[in-house]
Amino acid sequence: MATARPLMRTETDAAPVKTGGRWTRPRLRREIPHGNRRGLPARVWTERSAYVFLLPGMLIFSVFTLAALIFAVYLTFRRWSIIEPDKPFVGLDNYRDMIHDERFTESVLNTIYFSGASVPLSMAIGLLLALLLNLPLRLRGLFRTAFYLPVVTPFVVSAILWKWLYNGDYGLFNHYLLQAHIIDAPLLWLSDKNLAMPAVILMSVWAGTGFSMVVYLAGLQAIPEELYESARIDGAGVWQRLRYITIPMLRPTTLFLLVMGIISSLQVFTQIFVMTSGGPVNRTTTMVYYMYLWAFKYFDMGYASTLAFALFLMLLVITALQLRLVRQGFEA
Repeated sequence: MATARPLMRTETDAAPVKTGGRWTRPRLRREIPHGNRRGLPARVWTERSAYVFLLPGMLIFSVFTLAALIFAVYLTFRRWSIIEPDKPFVGLDNYRDMIHDERFTESVLNTIYFSGASVPLSMAIGLLLALLLNLPLRLRGLFRTAFYLPVVTPFVVSAILWKWLYNGDYGLFNHYLLQAHIIDAPLLWLSDKNLAMPAVILMSVWAGTGFSMVVYLAGLQAIPEELYESARIDGAGVWQRLRYITIPMLRPTTLFLLVMGIISSLQVFTQIFVMTSGGPVNRTTTMVYYMYLWAFKYFDMGYASTLAFALFLMLLVITALQLRLVRQGFEA
């Protein structure tokens, strides 16, 4: 049986010390022999089994994230065509071209338009559904599943489905609108420059509302029931309870959905690629789709990488502002 190490006293340990007007005796400290003080390499070698388990993840991150990021930065300074052998160094020309690129500016505006419409609508409808499905209704589990089903449906499948619904010849939207005498002629939903983006936004709201609903449901069920009981005793009605209890208590949930929704909407691509291909007349060309065109249609990876870093900077700034709002919301 191992014996405990003796406590080593020093002159300071032997005498009481006066601190803050009181006499206290310092704690006995254990003196560590010099031979047991190991350096960093020795500690790494001792814990080598942990690094064996970390190695696969570190390799995947290094190859597919870190190395790819470094290579993307390298591409922004070259005219890198994947079909031409010559890949000259152009310095900051790609960044200058991006600043003066009118189609890029248009894609930024289209992306902001899409985000500014789809995110608030998804959150508002999701909150309404969450409030309804939080009530003790019959078959509410079935309704929750039905409203969440579009979230787990593959986005390509959803986009193809809605493209059929929007078809000008046999689409169900035009059929029912004509039957109801709301319109006199079929609408070209995805070919009209004024209807294409609203049509894509409507599809995106349908696909994303279920996620907002589930998150809001979790937030509603976390609100203490005692608050509502106290409000009812004080004579507060439904609107007053919603305004002064539910909405303030859901502030962190709302800020979370806002952050996630804007980050996701700024990277919209699938529905644009499947439904409109950026048309008509570039009215639905978003930033990610514009990057796709330069990378896989014009084969200029250097300029596409430059556009990607512009999107990254935009996401970084917006996310930083939103996280500041999140911190303020939690502090409040």
